[in-house]
Amino acid sequence: MKKLLPTSTAGSLPKPSWLAQPEKLWSPWKLSDQELVEGKQDALLLSLQEQQLAGIDIVSDGEQSRQHFVTTFIEHLSGVDFEKRETVKIRDRYDASVPTVVGAVARQKPVFVEDAKFLRQKTNQPIKWALPGPMTMIDTLYDNHYKSREKLAWEFAKILNQEARELEAAGVDIIQFDEPAFNVFFDEVNDWGIATLERAIEGLKCETAVHICYGYGIKANTDWKKTLGSEWRQYEEAFPKLQTSSIDLISLECHNSHVPMDLLELIRGKKVMVGAIDVATNTIETPEEVANTLRKALQFVDADKLYPCTNCGMAPLSRQVARGKLNALSAGAEIIRKELSA
Repeated sequence: MKKLLPTSTAGSLPKPSWLAQPEKLWSPWKLSDQELVEGKQDALLLSLQEQQLAGIDIVSDGEQSRQHFVTTFIEHLSGVDFEKRETVKIRDRYDASVPTVVGAVARQKPVFVEDAKFLRQKTNQPIKWALPGPMTMIDTLYDNHYKSREKLAWEFAKILNQEARELEAAGVDIIQFDEPAFNVFFDEVNDWGIATLERAIEGLKCETAVHICYGYGIKANTDWKKTLGSEWRQYEEAFPKLQTSSIDLISLECHNSHVPMDLLELIRGKKVMVGAIDVATNTIETPEEVANTLRKALQFVDADKLYPCTNCGMAPLSRQVARGKLNALSAGAEIIRKELSA
């Protein structure tokens, strides 16, 4: 991106009400068969238009063709039984009924590549595509085959690399791996989590990103945040090793959080997607609030490496609220561009 402070979203955007129930994660589809295929493409076009009208510089699919940022990818893999379910505690935070790994996991065919080709045909703007990271994938399953979180993560890393290479070939400019689990399992992150991420990006020539946040604005996450005290220092655990990794961009949560901004010094030299939009509230930020978050970040991130972004995905929000937040993000970034050019 040659534009200073290019804006983007961290991931999902709300789905239209005719496709799935609004403001809900894992919302079932309202269409089926060919109607569903066409409906997803229509929603992707709507999502693209929403981003363009708001002035977002790096666009995405808004995750319109997936029910969930992790499980939709896993659904396309062999070795995972979605009928055989177990209850696990996801990210040591809340119980969920999840599918079971019953055999060797493998990718039989591309998962999002056709969607990426479709989006590439519709815009000349840079495209960012999100995939679940290996550690967050294993944290959303019950493993009855490998019996080892690390072994399963390495298998997923190989599969993700296959998908990422084809997404790159389809014209995706930035491939992002979502790893909220990096904010929870600190020993594993440093023992093998970042190493499996490096395996997932092996051989890619496009830019790569890792998104680490405190989760969607759902009750389990907001309740957890209340237990974290006045300073959220979780990033301190993973940042030193990420700073020396091959990952190009690090996407993180800043606005309305208790993350000390000086932790960004630990990833000095990396490009940073600074979360300047709070996705856990329906209150729409003012452009000046966005600008203020970016000003604080600029103390620790060089201007040519700062990418204004949202804290996390916005699937649980209404389209109206998400639209307002995207507009605020663009307007806030423009305030800072003018200040920098002056």
